[in-house]
Amino acid sequence: MIRNHGPLAMRRRCLRLFSVAAVLAATSGLSFAGAYEDFFRAVKVDNADKVKSLLARGLGPNLTEAERGDTGLMLALREHSMRVFDLLLNTPGVDLAAKAHNGDDALMIASFKGNEAAVAALLAKGAEVNRPGWTALHYAAAIGNNNIVQMLLDHSAYIDAESPNKTTPIMMAARGGHIMTVKLLLDAGADATLKNALGMTAVDFAKAHGYTDIEEGLIYRLKKAGKL
Repeated sequence: MIRNHGPLAMRRRCLRLFSVAAVLAATSGLSFAGAYEDFFRAVKVDNADKVKSLLARGLGPNLTEAERGDTGLMLALREHSMRVFDLLLNTPGVDLAAKAHNGDDALMIASFKGNEAAVAALLAKGAEVNRPGWTALHYAAAIGNNNIVQMLLDHSAYIDAESPNKTTPIMMAARGGHIMTVKLLLDAGADATLKNALGMTAVDFAKAHGYTDIEEGLIYRLKKAGKL
């Protein structure tokens, strides 16, 4: 039999090859989509075995979900999926500095959740404490968790860090009515005379939210220090 190696035959062969490639690409895409959904579903229910299996199949540890832009590590913290958190934290290549759409990172989420074990673990792995804008210290002060506040300060957290509108951690503590956190920050050297973009000090935050004890305590300390 004489084989046809002419232009038409070559064209048909190329078309077949392109068709096969397209099918493979589509199949691969569907497979990834399924694995992607399985990954975040497993994170939410703290199924570390499933997450480990997906990572072993080549799924990256820094995938982000669409709604918030959370990585698996961040979502594990939000859902208190601590087995998955531990697994991802110790996975080579995990990005501790990754940010969600709103700018939060894993350390900030752990601090806001009051998850002391997670904060300690992230700090031990070298998570960055200081960054522009909102920080983990703002969040820990906002919920009044003194253990986390102290951990962050022990890792050189900037005590007067300014949010985008220049709000500081002591302002957040005063706003939340956390008198012992206010005291901790003052004792550690926080500047209660600073003002945010609206011209409000920690005293103003305490007054605006009805925390008279904090307001009076701050005024006493400022007068004693000769700053008022």
